[in-house]
Amino acid sequence: MKTNKIFILTFGILISIGLSSCSESWLDVNSKTDSNSGNFYKSQEDGLRSLYACYDGWQRTVSSGPTFTLYQLTETMSDECFGGTGNNDSRNTQVIDRFDLNQAPSYTDMHSSLWTLYYASVFRCNEFIDKSENIAWDNDSIKSTYLGETHAIRGICYFDMVRTWENIPLLIHATQDNVPQAAHDDVYAQIVTDLKFAADNIPAKAYPKSQSASNDGYITKYAAEAMLARVYLFYDGYYNGNKGADMPGGLTKAQALAYCEDVIKSGEFGLVKRFKDLWPASSDDKTGNYLDHWVDKSSYAGVGNKESVLSMKFNYTADYNGNDDGNRFVIMLGLRTNANVYNCYGQGWGAMTVNTKQVSAYGQGDSRRQASIIDCQQLSNYEKTYLSDQREYTGFAIKKYTPLSKNMTGDDGKTTLVSYLQGDMAGDFQISQYQDWILMRYSDVLLMAAELGSSNAQTYFNEVRTRAYTQDDGTLSTNYTSIAATRDNIWNERKKEFAFEGLRYWDELRQGLQTAASQIAESNTALLSGGVKENMNITAQNVINKRGFCQIPITQITLSNGVLKQNPGW
Repeated sequence: MKTNKIFILTFGILISIGLSSCSESWLDVNSKTDSNSGNFYKSQEDGLRSLYACYDGWQRTVSSGPTFTLYQLTETMSDECFGGTGNNDSRNTQVIDRFDLNQAPSYTDMHSSLWTLYYASVFRCNEFIDKSENIAWDNDSIKSTYLGETHAIRGICYFDMVRTWENIPLLIHATQDNVPQAAHDDVYAQIVTDLKFAADNIPAKAYPKSQSASNDGYITKYAAEAMLARVYLFYDGYYNGNKGADMPGGLTKAQALAYCEDVIKSGEFGLVKRFKDLWPASSDDKTGNYLDHWVDKSSYAGVGNKESVLSMKFNYTADYNGNDDGNRFVIMLGLRTNANVYNCYGQGWGAMTVNTKQVSAYGQGDSRRQASIIDCQQLSNYEKTYLSDQREYTGFAIKKYTPLSKNMTGDDGKTTLVSYLQGDMAGDFQISQYQDWILMRYSDVLLMAAELGSSNAQTYFNEVRTRAYTQDDGTLSTNYTSIAATRDNIWNERKKEFAFEGLRYWDELRQGLQTAASQIAESNTALLSGGVKENMNITAQNVINKRGFCQIPITQITLSNGVLKQNPGW
């Protein structure tokens, strides 16, 4: 886990230019009017530092600790998880999982920090793009690569924002102008333009997989191509009813498929042999004392493994003085243990309890169930000790990305249960979690290609499913049966393959708003809050009324002097 730290640390380096604070703008982002641009954007080295600042801005949408990271938000809104948290906490997570502001009527500014962080990231990208022609580039290929990555970051940020809020301002230059919300088609056209620019300008061999020990985390040509396919499928599903029509920016179904096929044909990627080896907690065998390092008993495939097409990198060097580089959603999904270190799985705030519908989705012999879900009822003394403080308890928790613990032996020979962060001499367990967030896996590329109508659809589909039913000894489970690669079967497979990876909610929306609402709806679902049974309800109409989108933060509407308008239903 230490091999990539030099690269990750560079993400935290803030360029000295363009990051100075001024008065609060309507975006609630630090102003750049005091930037000494005359002394910067001159050399290729300045370009590299600017690129690092763009990556840092993107990372901060997670690491700077918004009230809800995009990951937590989408998991809570989907049918995979409930809001959870402490039984005596405010009910802001219940606003999200029930699409109901009545759960916490004063919670009218729920995503202001997330909005701010995304626009701050976009601002950094815009400034670099605007100023790039002032740079005396030593190498045109380097220029194309850096700007390709910057366009990709901007495109990904806008894709996240338009899926979250739909009605958002579109800014393609560094500006403080008070801009009204753009038509969503215009935003999607810009996303396509940005990602196409990245795919066309980042050389295929800029960041070869063979060198992932030093270059993992950079956006590659293939990551941009895979994201274009994801953008197409979401737009076609939500706005075009999955009819395979062209979308804004001129992206066609045939082009989206060609991008997937290019990733596949590159030979850069492949499926990790065992599904469970994709995440630290899933691959850890939970036996014995971990006397040296938390991976001693692990079959983890490691960061930058062959299945990772795009990941967001983190580090454990965060502090409370503005140095933000830790994965801030990991602690939210961890088991709620009142800040105690729990054997095997560390500690957390229990903010995403797993819906039993997701648990029952897996067939016999499907290895993804055990790799993805913690059965809390099988944990020694967990329910007896901690249920009194857990809201919306279902008996199941997320295993992917969950924090881990270890038994560490000190110089005095005594063994103490600690978080693995402590074992690595890391910082605060709340801000210093450093697991990668894998944003695009190769299995996703295979399933997207199948869904887009590849002539190899059945082969790609089978590759993903046979891996899921492959046992630890390498043999195929007798419970495996071959099924046709139809759209419905692919969607069902995605539900199991990408559980708890921040994808399910978007996959639901692109099946159609009515379908998504019916899947998310709950009727008198029995949960435990503070150890007491409660019946939980989510009405499909709440989702439909809001069209599946989130509230525009009230702070941002106020800062805009009413230029920004609230989304329907909120």
